[in-house]
Amino acid sequence: SSYCLRERRPIVSFFNVFGPYTLEYTSNGRYMIVGGRKGHIGMMDMLSMDLIKEFQVRETVRDVAFLHNEQLFAVAQKKYPYIYNRHGTEIHCLKEHGKALKLQFLDKHFLLASINSFGQLHYQDMSTGEMIANHRTGLGRTDVMRVNPYNAVIGLGHAGGKVTMWKPTSVKPLVTMLCHNGPVTAVAFERGGHLMATAGVDKKIKIWDLRKYEVVHTHAARAESLDFSQKGLLAASNGSLVEIYRDAGGHDYKVYMKHRMVKGYQVGKVLFRPYEDICSIGHSTGFSSILVPGSGEANFDTFVENPVETAKQRREREVHALLNKLQPETVMLNPNMIGNVRQPKKKEKKTKKEVEEEIEDAVEAAKSTKVKNKTKGRSKPSKRAKKKEEEVLRAKRPLLDQYKEIGGHPDKKQRVGDKAELPKALQRFAKNKQS
Repeated sequence: SSYCLRERRPIVSFFNVFGPYTLEYTSNGRYMIVGGRKGHIGMMDMLSMDLIKEFQVRETVRDVAFLHNEQLFAVAQKKYPYIYNRHGTEIHCLKEHGKALKLQFLDKHFLLASINSFGQLHYQDMSTGEMIANHRTGLGRTDVMRVNPYNAVIGLGHAGGKVTMWKPTSVKPLVTMLCHNGPVTAVAFERGGHLMATAGVDKKIKIWDLRKYEVVHTHAARAESLDFSQKGLLAASNGSLVEIYRDAGGHDYKVYMKHRMVKGYQVGKVLFRPYEDICSIGHSTGFSSILVPGSGEANFDTFVENPVETAKQRREREVHALLNKLQPETVMLNPNMIGNVRQPKKKEKKTKKEVEEEIEDAVEAAKSTKVKNKTKGRSKPSKRAKKKEEEVLRAKRPLLDQYKEIGGHPDKKQRVGDKAELPKALQRFAKNKQS
């Protein structure tokens, strides 16, 4: 049996008849929630190995997801997703999401994303309850969904071998990639956001560089679930086998470890625990955890995530997270664009009405100018009127050229022989030039 080095006790192996099981960790790795397909929900404190709450919802459970902390979590049940608190009390029923197959929570934006059986992607703000977006993917039913931790873009894998990337404010996918020759079975994003792993029924695991959208490594293997660790290790499950891949340099991923479950156990989900060298496995009869040396981040910043935070620290972090909540418009492929100064646009042409108004203003200004009195007959009324006319023409001249360009007064009439300037329907009436 495996042992946890920190607590000096066996790694949890929990077995039940309500499987297969899916699981999820909080962002600091302290708490874990498991959900059995037949309705069993359990929540654990992984630091003290205490069971906080378990209950039976008495209907199908497809996915589970923590919200901003362990106080609330979402469960995708038979008809709708439900929100529960840590005591197992039902808080909300999200009927607008429909029959959700997968759930993901965007912690910086407080958005719960779900994909339902009709291929509709929903975004709902968990701090206000407002439905932010409802997008039709148009690519059929899918239960392959993952959020990119770098830019909060949602990645969906489809039956046609495509992977699409979405944001709340766009009704069309930001990126559409043809990744496999058959249905996509799993998608995972690396912590830095520049690498993506995909698996398909064509028995290939591909590593993609999202800066160039090119394949950097291909491994011949099937995978039902994929997950990147904080240190870049890749876990893949196939049947009862779990393989861990490690970057040998230059994105050349090679097998680092293998773990085979008891014969007959079908692995449904693999997930690395943050800030620990542990990989959790949800399978057909429960869940298990294995030690994977070098997979977790050893040094944590308590201002970002604190695996040993107290109740007071948790409340403070919740308040700060709400104050620093990002708007849905900030979800984009390149988040470094936020805070940059937009490049000045080229000067746009003025409209006909604007030029006319400028001409009128210039004429009024020219007419209101005072003409100085001059001697020796140069201040006669006729001379003064001529002088004013010259001032008006001088003021109008630069604006008249703009007015002609827009189409106010063309210099000359259009000739019937100019084929290029005629509409297509009238070009057959143009005169042919004699050679």
